[in-house]
Amino acid sequence: MEAFNQQVAFILEMDRLKAVYRKSMLKSDNNRYENSAEHSWHVALAAQVLQEYAEEPVDIHRVIRMLLIHDIVEIDAGDTFAFAAQHELDGQEGKEWEAAQRLFGLLPETQSQELKHLWLEFEQAETADARFAKAMDRLLPLFQNMANEGGSWAQHTVSKAQVLQRNHHLKGLAPKLWEYVCQQIDIAVEKGWLSD
Repeated sequence: MEAFNQQVAFILEMDRLKAVYRKSMLKSDNNRYENSAEHSWHVALAAQVLQEYAEEPVDIHRVIRMLLIHDIVEIDAGDTFAFAAQHELDGQEGKEWEAAQRLFGLLPETQSQELKHLWLEFEQAETADARFAKAMDRLLPLFQNMANEGGSWAQHTVSKAQVLQRNHHLKGLAPKLWEYVCQQIDIAVEKGWLSD
């Protein structure tokens, strides 16, 4: 029963992810900011739909699991804008590690270790599964910003170079998606949603 109580405590704590807001705006909901729980669900779904574009074999079930837990550390560490200034990003890695220790530590030991290792694998992005998961995490905001006339890019004066850099690993991992990204970025520059 103790393990069950720990699992329930973890599940209830995860509910707090719904209160962590990102910089992505939801066109479908009057441009309110998306929360991290919504993002996690959406990116997991996107990975399932787009898995055929991965050049390397990926275990989509592992990818989805990574994406469902990749941002839970934001419950304690908060969300940082992908294109924030370096001084705003400094120290975030340490905060996220401490958050991972506490949050995964709510679970029984075996589950705690399993999920913590999966989270670390995503963060390090060295395996094919983690690289694909990370690519989806970076691609989804591009879809959202393009559908919303620049969205958070336009709001925060993001540059073409920043978006290219953020998505560059798609080049070898999913060349067709990389080609799409490059085309979309050019369109965004033409429309003034990204600075050149």
